[in-house]
Amino acid sequence: MFVPSFSLKNKLAVVTGAGRGIGRALSIGLAEAGSDVVLLSRTREDLEETADVIEKFGRKAHILPTDVTSREDIRKVMTYIENHDLSIDILINNAGMNIRSAALEATDDEWQKIMDTNLKSAFMMCQEVGKHMKERERGKIINVASVAGHVALRTGVVYASTKAAMIQMTKVLAMEWGKYNINVNSIGPWYFKTPLTKELLQNQEYVNDILSVTPLKRIGELEELVGPAVFLSSDASNYVTGQTLFVDGGMTINGF
Repeated sequence: MFVPSFSLKNKLAVVTGAGRGIGRALSIGLAEAGSDVVLLSRTREDLEETADVIEKFGRKAHILPTDVTSREDIRKVMTYIENHDLSIDILINNAGMNIRSAALEATDDEWQKIMDTNLKSAFMMCQEVGKHMKERERGKIINVASVAGHVALRTGVVYASTKAAMIQMTKVLAMEWGKYNINVNSIGPWYFKTPLTKELLQNQEYVNDILSVTPLKRIGELEELVGPAVFLSSDASNYVTGQTLFVDGGMTINGF
């Protein structure tokens, strides 16, 4: 028998939406596991705060303010990678947003904005980084999906549509890119304490509804997403691809 390595020493990860919430937690967690991190989001100040923590672990943080809904911006990131002779081992597509409109009230503008931020950006990042990984014949891609892409929730039909599409995109890319030794998986969180959920989680009645379908009877902590991300980024998951790992306190065995 052998013990698989969960170490990310000498690896380089690219994380979108790295300035806050899940992206920040995953960036810091990957750094603690040994990886250097390229941090992407629109807001430099948020990235600098994330970078400060990463550098305390003795890892390198590359701060690149980026609009990941822009193909041009993504290509600028890839130019930076090439100009600095870097090799991407891990891509985490985390950038996302939600507008919780009822289906009859969702506007065309809301549809397009959520689609571009949650789904189109992830696909473009997969394309551009996938070319880079194909040349090196290795890589790990992790898409941050959601329980909402698997189980019907009460509102947020556009958000749910993007996350369901992301789960299917993960499967198809895993099929296409397995021959290049590229693993493509996703993580499906339930409710965690993030800037996107802060207002909702202040409503105790809503929280009680969430807990009623969550066997572990609590809201997730961001640090609890790090283990799954490190596993899917490491050599321990080399034979895992096309999967969605739900980090949900058991919610998906019920319904909402």
